[in-house]
Amino acid sequence: MTSRLAGLFLMLSLALHLGCAQEKESPAAKPLPNDAKKVEAKKVPVGPNILFEVDGETRKVWVSAEVCRTMGPLEQFLCRKGTKEHESVLIADIDARDLHKALMLARGEPGSPVTFRPEYKAATGSVIRITLMYEKDGKKLTVPAQDWVRDTKSMKALTHDWVFAGSRFVPDPLDKNKPPIYLANEGDVICVSNFESALLDLPIESSKQNAEVQFEAFTENIPPDGTKVAVCLEVIPPTTKKP
Repeated sequence: MTSRLAGLFLMLSLALHLGCAQEKESPAAKPLPNDAKKVEAKKVPVGPNILFEVDGETRKVWVSAEVCRTMGPLEQFLCRKGTKEHESVLIADIDARDLHKALMLARGEPGSPVTFRPEYKAATGSVIRITLMYEKDGKKLTVPAQDWVRDTKSMKALTHDWVFAGSRFVPDPLDKNKPPIYLANEGDVICVSNFESALLDLPIESSKQNAEVQFEAFTENIPPDGTKVAVCLEVIPPTTKKP
């Protein structure tokens, strides 16, 4: 195991025991007949700083991240390290293609990124619940990701979940013989402003124009820069409507 993956397992060991907020007990967590022991959850690295977990019917994706911004307007919630730290709450040293793969392993279905022409159409895809786990003053805390994002008009926390838009691939403009570029790797991993390159986006109209940015960091709720955060992503099954 590389030192990077070893560090990932060490940081996430706490989070994997706590589980995600709002999590329901899975069938595997119930007592089994004949005093059979519960099968331990399987944890598989999908890429650097990305872990996929299976526990019975429960599937989760974990990302090792850290706080990079605690105040000011936002276009991203989480970006790839070395890209858009100046407009994101969290950074993660990941390949966005690995996160895409992990979400599909978790039974997520990519939809389509936002479009603006000929008319606005919001991003679509599986709804993703995002939960954050970190330590503050020696205490282990678990909060919904929305608590760290504030609407600049209502001054209240974000109320929407993200959707798995899926970003897209484009040819390398400098060398068409190279593999295509996955646009989310340019920074648009988990967005709060709409981007056609977003891996995860909000299913509402949210401008990326500086004068119209709708969301900002909820400073009072965010721990200091550099705080290590275990980000848990879960696919929310679609609601089945009765006929």
